[in-house]
Amino acid sequence: MTSEHGGPAEEHTGRAGGGPADEDEPVWTYRGYELRSADFTSAMVHLFRAEISRANVWRQRLDSTTNWAVLTTGASISFVFTEALAHHSVIFINALLVTLFLFVEARRYRYYELWSSRVRLMETDFFATMLVPPFKPAPDWAESLAANLLHPQFTISVGEALGRRLRRNYIWLYLTLAAAWALKVWLHPEPSADLAEFIGRAALGGIPGPAVLGAAMIALGAVVAFGLVTIRLRQASGEVVPRFGGDGHGAGGTGRRRDDRVGAWFRPSRRRRQFLAVIITDRAAEVSAAVLESMQRGLTAVDGRGMYTQEVHTVLICALTVTEIPALRTLVKEADAKAFMIVTPAHEVYGEGFAPLETPRAASEAS
Repeated sequence: MTSEHGGPAEEHTGRAGGGPADEDEPVWTYRGYELRSADFTSAMVHLFRAEISRANVWRQRLDSTTNWAVLTTGASISFVFTEALAHHSVIFINALLVTLFLFVEARRYRYYELWSSRVRLMETDFFATMLVPPFKPAPDWAESLAANLLHPQFTISVGEALGRRLRRNYIWLYLTLAAAWALKVWLHPEPSADLAEFIGRAALGGIPGPAVLGAAMIALGAVVAFGLVTIRLRQASGEVVPRFGGDGHGAGGTGRRRDDRVGAWFRPSRRRRQFLAVIITDRAAEVSAAVLESMQRGLTAVDGRGMYTQEVHTVLICALTVTEIPALRTLVKEADAKAFMIVTPAHEVYGEGFAPLETPRAASEAS
């Protein structure tokens, strides 16, 4: 049995991220085109500028939604206090409108975080590593950025987005509306003589004052409680927030599972889905040569016997990522059209070309 696990793909990623490499040596090839280190750096700079532009656009949209909420709040309060016949129910209507703006802003905030998370990946593992020797990005940097580009997913939950925008802006609008409603009920058309009169004035149509007052207090309490409950959610990577906990994964964690990946506590880390391909072929040399040359992936060869035909075949085993499956299928078809190929998900793949087998913490202790 021969074995060649992984491949030199991770070495190419490390050099592209700032490691030493021959100036004339291509770091990326595709259908005859070669991308050298200078070209790679230029492409990364342009990508960084594009993602910064995207994030800025969505940040401006966040500010627009906040401005809408502030303007409608100010307009409704001015109308209620300047018009003698204006009913205090206008403030409840405005509170519903502010809530709608909050949900719209939370959705925009999730898009903003999608782009800013890519910016953070390039800042922490491309530009920052240029300044600090040994000029080497985290092992999962390329996988995280590639997964984000190939399969965009929101990096924060709806709950965190709502809670963060609520604490930053909207809680003050809700408190202002609550104070304005209380003053309107208490002062108009003339100051209330006692608490009982105030509660009686709070009535809305056929709904008695105590029920309206109780519902308003419950709603305001629920808003405050939601803001406090979501305060520990820290998946947002594009915001400047405290991230340090007792072990680096506490209050400043990312909300994901704990692991030993470098930088997982201050930037999003996500690998492409990994698979294990089993290829049964009678032309193992041709298939292996094509995969090694085109995909830079190693294979393991095992002798196998078909129990139906009792014929001996070679079984090739190759670990790869989700984006490499179509290329592997094409190469196998060209080398051996009669080959039998099985692709199964792999929970974790460690070794050269994938995540390091030794954890960063153990490696630092050993050094």
